[in-house]
Amino acid sequence: MNRFMSYNVAGREIRRRKRLLIYGSCLVVEHPEIVKEYSQNRVALAVCMEETHVNMFVTKLAGVLARVDLEEITVLSVDGSLHCVQLHTGVEEALKISGKKLPVKHLVYEKERVIEVNPRAVKISRYLSKINNLLRKNMNEH
Repeated sequence: MNRFMSYNVAGREIRRRKRLLIYGSCLVVEHPEIVKEYSQNRVALAVCMEETHVNMFVTKLAGVLARVDLEEITVLSVDGSLHCVQLHTGVEEALKISGKKLPVKHLVYEKERVIEVNPRAVKISRYLSKINNLLRKNMNEH
């Protein structure tokens, strides 16, 4: 398992493949087949947000984005983890900092399946007041 925080920001494989999979490190222990599937044609790097502060992760990823013309980033985590959600928000923050525009797939593993999450949902997840308003609106409609 290659770890994102100890990987060279402009490593040879990242420069060659230009497609990055950043995944929660617990997934490779619990569901190695899922990580293997999504690692195809990507440089797969694990991060544990219980061990790494989000600012360190964002800064490191911004360094990658500054040095390598990536074609895509895929983020894969377990759903419902207060730590893993930082992988998703951190990727969006690093893109904002870098000014790069590239496709990002946000994927979560939940109940034996992988679900793609809209990047807008990732952004909204940072704003509890917006989520509260959406819930309130949804409850009023039903």
